[in-house]
Amino acid sequence: MKKKRVVVTGMGLVSCFGTDVDEFYNQLLAGKSGIVPIKEFPCQDYPTRFAGSVSDFEVGNYLDKKQARRVDPFIRYTVVAGKKALEHGKLTGETFEKLDKTRAGILIGSGMGGMNVFYEGTETLLTKGFNRMTPFFVPFIITNMGGALLAIDLGFMGPNYSISTACATSNYCIYSAAEHIMRGDADVMLCGGSESPINPIGLAGFVACKALSERNDDPKKASRPWDSQRDGFVMGEGAGVLLLESLDHALARGAPILAEYLGGGISCDAHHMTTPRDDGFGVSQCIEAALKQAGIDKEQINYINAHATSTPAGDLCEVRAIRKVFGPHVENIKMNATKSMTGHCLGAAGGIEAIAVIKAIETGMLHPTINLDNPEGEIDGIDVVPNVAKPHKVVGALSNSFGFGGHNSALIFGPYHP
Repeated sequence: MKKKRVVVTGMGLVSCFGTDVDEFYNQLLAGKSGIVPIKEFPCQDYPTRFAGSVSDFEVGNYLDKKQARRVDPFIRYTVVAGKKALEHGKLTGETFEKLDKTRAGILIGSGMGGMNVFYEGTETLLTKGFNRMTPFFVPFIITNMGGALLAIDLGFMGPNYSISTACATSNYCIYSAAEHIMRGDADVMLCGGSESPINPIGLAGFVACKALSERNDDPKKASRPWDSQRDGFVMGEGAGVLLLESLDHALARGAPILAEYLGGGISCDAHHMTTPRDDGFGVSQCIEAALKQAGIDKEQINYINAHATSTPAGDLCEVRAIRKVFGPHVENIKMNATKSMTGHCLGAAGGIEAIAVIKAIETGMLHPTINLDNPEGEIDGIDVVPNVAKPHKVVGALSNSFGFGGHNSALIFGPYHP
């Protein structure tokens, strides 16, 4: 059976730059850093005291106020980003009412789930006892509940589950959602990831891993992918959700078509819990798989939104994999790192970065990689859009995400051609 074509018709996000997709991308194009000192809890004794926090966030009319107070922030982000994606895709009002909701699904995952509810519940257990625990403790920490509550709100009865593959979560969810549409299981899928890890236990956990930058004297300069002076990643948070539809369904309802999802690939390093393979083989394997599913030649890729977290090992392993796959063609590819401005949004990173990719396709402008003052020698010959935005007509775009456990993922998007 011939696979159905899949298109992107809407986008919604929650980010350190707010919840408006266009404003988010304008801030990226301007090279603005969203990294700020942490104010949500006392952390003066932590070696890292900054993050790409979501601030001044309001659920508005997207979620019942009583429910919003109860649920973990990652659930709030999921619901708001998901409903904004529907609005952006003009799947509202009478069009929404006519939608066959048995063929509409949700795959919005989280790498860590309800960390705030988990932390507060643990504190209650230790200080007040088990009988003071909220009955919502378990429902609001599990990673599937954001998508489940969104489905209850919307009435979407199609495929609905969460995938949790650490920092590759969003890409895995988008990949799987697209597969459901390609196979004919669904007409419409909301997909991506959500994360809210910036709390005492989340920060302490990554501090213990020795994974974070400690550039407290200048937080906005802390996230610096491919720079020789990088000293670790910066935590971020938020949600990024795409509205995917089969091309037939989108055309039938006159939907705005923003880009086409061409294909994806996933793989596992089978190597180490937190350290990627030095040669990047697992990464090159999943990029090759994405190219094969997309049915395009590697020469058709001319833009890469890299995983590029600003860690000493990870940044260069990805570069080695890209060189292995694309060979001399890398000189024709522009590559940038969204995390230089947003920090690493963990399970939400791939969704937020997919939005940056689609905005690049739409606007013909690539945002810069900021804080790139002393580039590593291994990126010589690759245009990583240092410090200033550049015009670029995107023909084929690759978006990479990799997670603890060796989970690799690559998605390919392109302009929609009838």
